[in-house]
Amino acid sequence: MTTRKPSPNRHPLLFYALILLAGRAAAADAPPATVDHVDLERYAGRWYEIAQLPNRFQGGCARDTHATYGLREDGLISVTNRCVTAAGNTVSITGVARPKDPAHNAKLKVSFFGLFGMRLWLGDYWVMEIGEDYDYALVGHPTRRWGWVLARDPNPPAERVEAWLERLRAFGYDPGKFVLTKQTGGVAPQ
Repeated sequence: MTTRKPSPNRHPLLFYALILLAGRAAAADAPPATVDHVDLERYAGRWYEIAQLPNRFQGGCARDTHATYGLREDGLISVTNRCVTAAGNTVSITGVARPKDPAHNAKLKVSFFGLFGMRLWLGDYWVMEIGEDYDYALVGHPTRRWGWVLARDPNPPAERVEAWLERLRAFGYDPGKFVLTKQTGGVAPQ
C-alpha cells in the first residue's frame, strides 16, 4: 500500500482565496473612515435628520427630528435632540459632546446622561463625510450599528438624498437599511 504525499502546490488557489476572504472580512470589520477635520464653529447650529438606521433610542420619534449643536465656553459641545411623536408631543433630550481628538474633531464622544457632574454612557459619533459648505453630513458609529444622514435643509431634493444614501456604501453601510425621516418643513416646537 502506497501513501500519496500531498503536494505543497496542490491547492494554491484555495490558499490564496482564503487569504483574500480573510482580508475582506478584516476590511469589513474595520471602522468607517472619517473626515480629516470638522470645523466645530461651522458644524454648530441646527441639523435635520434626513434618514437614519432604526434604533431603540429614537423609537418614539415620528417626524421633524433635528439636532442643535452649540459651542460651550468649557470646550464641550451642547447637543439637543428634538422630535415629534406619533401622538403629536414634542420630546427632547440635551447632552454634551467632546472631541475625541481636538486636532481633528471628526470623532465625538456624546453623553445624554450625567450623575454628580460625571458624564455616563459616552457614545461614539463619527463624522464620515461633510459637505464642502457644511450643508449635509453622514454620521456613523465605529461598529456601524447607528448611522444618520443630516442636512441643514429639512427637505432637500430627492436626488440629493439618494446620492447621500448611496455614499454610505463607501463607509460599509447598506443604504437600504436606512429609513427616511418625515420632515414637515417646520421644526418641532422648542
